[in-house]
Amino acid sequence: MEFGLNILAFTHRNLDVNKIGFLHINKEDQSTRLNHLKSELGLSELCFLSTCNRVEFTLVTTYNWEDQHTEKLLKTLYPNFTKEQVVEFKDKVEHYSEFNAVDHALAVASSIDSMIVGEREIITQVRTAYELCRDAGLTDDFIRLLTKQVIQTAKRVYTETSISSKPVSVVSLAYHQLKKYNIPLDARILFIGAGVTNTTMARFLKKHGFKNFVVFNRTYEKALTLSEEIRGIPIALADLKHYQNGFDVIITCTGADNHIITKEIYTSLLIGEKDKKIVIDLAIPQDLDSDILENYSLDYISIAHLQSISNQNLKERTKEIQHVEEILRIGNSEFFALLRERNVELAMREVPKQIKSIKSAAMNEVFRQDIESLDPQSREVLEKVIGYMEKKYISGPMKLAKKIILNNA
Repeated sequence: MEFGLNILAFTHRNLDVNKIGFLHINKEDQSTRLNHLKSELGLSELCFLSTCNRVEFTLVTTYNWEDQHTEKLLKTLYPNFTKEQVVEFKDKVEHYSEFNAVDHALAVASSIDSMIVGEREIITQVRTAYELCRDAGLTDDFIRLLTKQVIQTAKRVYTETSISSKPVSVVSLAYHQLKKYNIPLDARILFIGAGVTNTTMARFLKKHGFKNFVVFNRTYEKALTLSEEIRGIPIALADLKHYQNGFDVIITCTGADNHIITKEIYTSLLIGEKDKKIVIDLAIPQDLDSDILENYSLDYISIAHLQSISNQNLKERTKEIQHVEEILRIGNSEFFALLRERNVELAMREVPKQIKSIKSAAMNEVFRQDIESLDPQSREVLEKVIGYMEKKYISGPMKLAKKIILNNA
């Protein structure tokens, strides 16, 4: 069975994630740019998926997809790309077609093709991508059926396996470790660094009800940006040694080569308080001077500790892959059964029209005079009989023919 399905995948396996970002298209621009692409390449259907570590094009074509088509896609959709960029992306693309493309779509939504196995956000991303393209008039029946089966199968994976049960991201693990200490929601939390990791951690804590934040950063503007989002107080990192409002938790993640939190700074930050503090150090190398661990009582959560938990959890998730792959095989079979049934329905949709046409010719042409000679009551009975037979001749033989065709398929 051939159906012209192709998937072009630009992923973390072959490309730096920063380069993948060049392929991203803003939501407000997708309809115009993708419809232009669909027209230029003569595509029957098109769906565009973009995440932080992958960009994928699901295409339905009436011709065999070749390298030159990938090149044309890149030049059409990204006219500002240099020749070198076009060549690089063309050479690094992963191309899946027909049966392999269906397998790939199922694997992506089920997260076993993800950078982090078991991260279930991908199922929402797949659904949202489809809905945007559907609303833009880019998709039709085939991608609709494929997406429906892909999402249903992914839901089975997440409910019937433990592929996503244990957290593996540093932020999730750090939060789970912090939660063990049962700190109050008004605990004084200092963020040192306002990069991606600390920003994600800050959003996570705000989402879970924490509200007392101070953000230190070398660039004050970045501290201000994060503080405005989480309703915290921004302070330049240079003023850390002068901060005198105390803390309960420090979460630090900077790109510094040297320790940001020295013994002297830590002593100053304590302002004489004796209760045990919590420090989450997500930096590589660590931001906390090791002398502090030797001289003060504190609960210290390091990136190395979190990474060891992550690796173990990832191993646990990996054990589930065999179970996941069995569910994907079932999903694959169900999709092709669904597709065969849909193709039969499309092929046979002319039958009811032909029967109605025969009925109309019989009533209005062949037997018109005979029918006109009938009294109104007899004519009404005749129309009821013909109407009943029409329905039965459509539904009965159609079901039988559909069953025979599907069984033979």
